[in-house]
Amino acid sequence: MFKRIVCKAAAAALALALAASAQAVQYQGQNFPDTLELGGKSLVLSGIGERAAYGFHGYSAALYMVKKGRTPDEIYAVPGPKRLELRITLPMKSIGAAEFEKAISKGVERNCTEAEKAALGDRVQRLNANLDLVGSVKKGDVILIDYVPDRGTTLSVNGKPYGDAVPGGDLYIAFLKVFLGEKVSDERLRAGLLGQTTYKGAPV
Repeated sequence: MFKRIVCKAAAAALALALAASAQAVQYQGQNFPDTLELGGKSLVLSGIGERAAYGFHGYSAALYMVKKGRTPDEIYAVPGPKRLELRITLPMKSIGAAEFEKAISKGVERNCTEAEKAALGDRVQRLNANLDLVGSVKKGDVILIDYVPDRGTTLSVNGKPYGDAVPGGDLYIAFLKVFLGEKVSDERLRAGLLGQTTYKGAPV
């Protein structure tokens, strides 16, 4: 009986330790999991950064993959599921999803080759149409843009899905180029997602 109690206590302690490790990363006053599950795979935090504009903190962004990448090409080449998590930190009341749509369209236009854009067809527009369904986001909202190979790219806000999955790994690479390409809007965010940001918990 005593042995059973001890085993249960040890199992509970291990579960608590694992839960704590999954909330070990602190960045900009928020906790981010250093690992998570997506598409049947365990993902690790590859990089984390911040988007700022006009003196305001817009959002924190965390990139998760099956292994870390330290250059854009390394990240694009990592197989399996990926997640980009955006946590809105804007001080104003809300911001329209159209702003994100504009940034994605502009980023793809600037950072993808003509051949890549041709191969994408209307899929960037389909991804933006899913964003359009969101309407607007506000401080505290969490946006997940996930890629799972057999599903495609999906969008959810605060746990609620929006729109249909958009197929193709090339679409997610084009999406990541908005943040990691040679012509990005925020070099600081790019550096963070490439693992050049220092944060508490699990060092990059």
